[in-house]
Amino acid sequence: MYKSMKRILTVLTVSVSLYLNSPVAAAMPDILPLAEVTAGMEGTLYTVVDPSGDIVSFDAEILGVYQTDGSSLPYIIARSEGAFADTDGGLMQGMSGSPVYVDGLLIGAASATLSNMNPHTFLITPIEYMLPLWDMPDTKNRRRPAVIDIKKAAEEHAKAEAERRAKEEAAAPDGAEKSGGASAGSADKPAETIRLLDMARPKQDKEAPAQGEKGGVGIGDEPAEEGETSDKPATPPENTADEEKRATENPAAEEESPAISEQKSGAETKAAVSRAGIDLRSAVFVSGFDKEARFMLQKKLDPMGLHVIAANGLGGGSYSTAYDAALEPGAAVGAALAYGDFAMTAIGTVTAVDDNRILAFGHEFLHRGNVNYFMTDARILGMVNGVSDGQKLGIGTQVIGRFNQDREAGIAGIVGSFPMVVPLKVTVADKTLRQDRTYTSAIAYDEDFLPVLTAVASYSALGRTMDHKSKGTVKVHFAVRTNAMTGGIVERTNMYYAENDVGQIAFGELAQAMNLICSDTEREADVYDVKVKVESEGERRTASLLTAIPDKPEVRPGETVNFKVTLKPYREDKITVTIPFNVPEEQPDGPLHLEVHGGGLALLENLLAALQAANEAEPAVSDEDRAMTTENRLRDLVEAPANNEIVIEPGPGPVPTEEEQEKAIREAIRRQEELAAAAEDGTAPKRKPDDEKKKPLQAKLATDYVIDNHISATLEINKKAK
Repeated sequence: MYKSMKRILTVLTVSVSLYLNSPVAAAMPDILPLAEVTAGMEGTLYTVVDPSGDIVSFDAEILGVYQTDGSSLPYIIARSEGAFADTDGGLMQGMSGSPVYVDGLLIGAASATLSNMNPHTFLITPIEYMLPLWDMPDTKNRRRPAVIDIKKAAEEHAKAEAERRAKEEAAAPDGAEKSGGASAGSADKPAETIRLLDMARPKQDKEAPAQGEKGGVGIGDEPAEEGETSDKPATPPENTADEEKRATENPAAEEESPAISEQKSGAETKAAVSRAGIDLRSAVFVSGFDKEARFMLQKKLDPMGLHVIAANGLGGGSYSTAYDAALEPGAAVGAALAYGDFAMTAIGTVTAVDDNRILAFGHEFLHRGNVNYFMTDARILGMVNGVSDGQKLGIGTQVIGRFNQDREAGIAGIVGSFPMVVPLKVTVADKTLRQDRTYTSAIAYDEDFLPVLTAVASYSALGRTMDHKSKGTVKVHFAVRTNAMTGGIVERTNMYYAENDVGQIAFGELAQAMNLICSDTEREADVYDVKVKVESEGERRTASLLTAIPDKPEVRPGETVNFKVTLKPYREDKITVTIPFNVPEEQPDGPLHLEVHGGGLALLENLLAALQAANEAEPAVSDEDRAMTTENRLRDLVEAPANNEIVIEPGPGPVPTEEEQEKAIREAIRRQEELAAAAEDGTAPKRKPDDEKKKPLQAKLATDYVIDNHISATLEINKKAK
């Protein structure tokens, strides 16, 4: 009797609220547990379907409970007739998370459909399976490059905005329309003001965003776009009563019954099917990535069962930060890994709000547990219906918080708490088209996605600027500011040429550096920003080495000899450069065989060693390699010879005869005896530091060409030489 009266009071409260057009307080409503959900109940689904931002309702009839194989979740199965199916095409991608109420009590989130089922029928994730997401451990976002007082920043932001508006109004002529500030998180911008395509013109270069709370880079911190304000649509039913506010205990699993072939209204039904038969209503919108880059992203997302949808002009742009945003059940919301010129976002619907905490989607996004995603508002542009599916199109304009849980039952986050951000800036100077373009993006700090997103975004920036995928030459310089390296920066320059789509190989080292930083087994490193500069041209810039001649016929150990190296650039005249080479002090008398080659070409002995290791069932890993720190690996990467460098270093030389081998052995023994004697009388040379000893004996010189071959040279070592 008490529960019945309570439901009646709830419905009356909601009815009065809707009539007076006054939103109910953002508190978690009472729920109807799954155990009390029965077939034949009449419910209401709330969601946004058009640019007005109004939350509209659809009637739904509960058919029963649906248990699936391969899932820990039961589902409520429901049917909606009329406009929901006939006009809007049923439960579309983007509607995931739409709250469903019965008698004013929240039962769950519309989240999925069944394969080959008509659009009238959909599945609902029970709310009590979503509520535990709020209490799950959150260990992400702990590493913070900088922290600011978000309250103070919001006050300063509001003050500056008020002063700006006052100046505009004072300067406006009499009778001119005064502009009003749009409320944070509002969805009232006219649809006609939305740019759907913005690919032709590059974004202006901007400074890196300011730092936000919890290490969040304050995400652009630009004032929100101004527009006309409108009254908020009425919120879906909520009850502020304290009793039975949250049900966090999972109900006991019900016994499975045979699968059903037909659902009948008015009779409770249960079914058991494979989770593979469920079509989760979500997709990933990507903006700014060209076709080849989207293919790379799709390969990354395939194991997660997600489909990449090109939404150029929809999901990017320069977001502002809203510090005082508010969401309501049924409103659209976005979960983003990146925004800006390169964006990656999923659009869904808010299921429940409790103060500044929200639940959404009713199913996983990337199903990665404790996460660090941007939470954005979302403006719905409209519905797009296909032959067998549909999509709710939307864009985000403001970052309003952080999603910290991504689980099977949905995603959860906090409004006003912002994720740690890695700003990415890619500048491309194309010599062929004589144009420079700068692209910026903000990437949520996520060790799994940061390496691939930085590399793929850089690749796409190059492709968009060059406007072709044929042969070309590029020089790539990247600088990653991070505490993973002494000095605070990982910096590298290299040059690449390819007959087809040079970008496919040009950003491999950037991805390698980011992977080393993000896979450190000792600690989680901070990444403050990533800057990439690219010079490109459509011509072939390669050169072949012809000769390498020393300026002395004989040299002493420890002496420096200058090599005159002649190279022949592709379709250009020969050029000669001088490269000094220092002979080791301990080098014995006799011939010193040298290899002269491009930095990107491995010596034959190194290739054979790599081939042998690859053919071994379990390649041997030395203790030295096993003890290598992330910083040492990064240093090896940045100090490795570049493809456009000419390298002179000792090589294997011809196979020695038996007599030459015996002579070399005798010389090595004699040299060892001399060192031992010197050690006894204190005249031995000072021991070099380990780091210096490990450095390879090399001479390098950078050129404007990718060096594509190697040659040999020989020095005659004679400690008595003049």
